[in-house]
Amino acid sequence: MFILLKRRNILIGLLAVALTVGLCFAVSATATSAYSVPKMGKTIIIDAGHGGADGGVVGVTTSVKESDINLSIARSLKHFLKTKGYDVVMTRTTTDGLYGMTTKNKKLKDMQERKKIIEDTKADLVVSVHCNSYPRHDQVGAQVFYAPGSEDGKQKADAMQNILKATLGTERNAMSGDYFILQCSSTPSLLVECGFLTTPSEEKKLVSASYQEKVAYAIFTGIHTILGEEGV
Repeated sequence: MFILLKRRNILIGLLAVALTVGLCFAVSATATSAYSVPKMGKTIIIDAGHGGADGGVVGVTTSVKESDINLSIARSLKHFLKTKGYDVVMTRTTTDGLYGMTTKNKKLKDMQERKKIIEDTKADLVVSVHCNSYPRHDQVGAQVFYAPGSEDGKQKADAMQNILKATLGTERNAMSGDYFILQCSSTPSLLVECGFLTTPSEEKKLVSASYQEKVAYAIFTGIHTILGEEGV
């Protein structure tokens, strides 16, 4: 009896070792697969608007800060881009602004740091993520902005806007906008207003994680469309 039990224990032990090795191999293979996405050879800068002391627009019913929604959409956008093989740089990855606690002019320092990241990265495209506002609570729709006088920016913005129209149902058109982030460097740049936090119906969508992912995927599709047209 003792010999039989001993043999059974040995067999059980060997089986456990085999299963452990097999599991480790499967996990390793999955991890390798996850990181073997072919590189696109393109770098995208995602600029999550606002942050820190500058929360941006505040939701009309929930008091949610624009800066938090921007960051959430930016993180999802990064995920979609990385899984397609794009290199991604984010101007901010936390809820903090780009400055120290003792900085006097926080907004200026924040803008300077974003500009530095853009200039140092030499990216193929900058996409700045924001939420919109309006005095009346009846405005809806995502909208893309480009630097004034930039024909290349207009073409890219129109392409992105068409994707937003098809996927998010917005009726708005791309427009030029006098925004710092669009003009602080020579890198092609777009600013996407993902919707109006000052309109209750749209605010309700924008605070939803599923809708934030939907917006992020729409922007990702726009980016891939734009760069695909350039021979990706």
